[in-house]
Amino acid sequence: MNMSASSYPVPQITAISKPFWDACQQHKLQVQKCDSCGRFRFYPSEACPDCRSTSYKWVNISGRGKILTWIVVHRSVDPVWQERVPFVTGIVEIEEQKGCFIPGIILGRTPADVQGGMPVKVEFEETNPGVVVPRWRVQ
Repeated sequence: MNMSASSYPVPQITAISKPFWDACQQHKLQVQKCDSCGRFRFYPSEACPDCRSTSYKWVNISGRGKILTWIVVHRSVDPVWQERVPFVTGIVEIEEQKGCFIPGIILGRTPADVQGGMPVKVEFEETNPGVVVPRWRVQ
């Protein structure tokens, strides 16, 4: 991620991750789905980690999942993030497939109230002009 003193980190968009970020711009969540074994995967990759097939498609997913693990950030050396502390960041297992995880900021609960297994739904935040990232809101 690129960083400047006055803005949030900006994702480094690659050819393989561009469809994910393009979908976020439209407030949609997409992941790759292997054409051979059907596995959903995130972070985008050239080949399926299960069967190694390089044939896949991008599919819209529900944007629902559950918190697998999380941390509470109390302090940051970056002023932009320091303005948000304390905040929770975590790993969410998507509803569509066990074992497919998407990281992100967890919203909607105080840090002390976040628990594993809580259901979440994606929402999108424009962090910089033209940059939209997924966040997870506890349901």
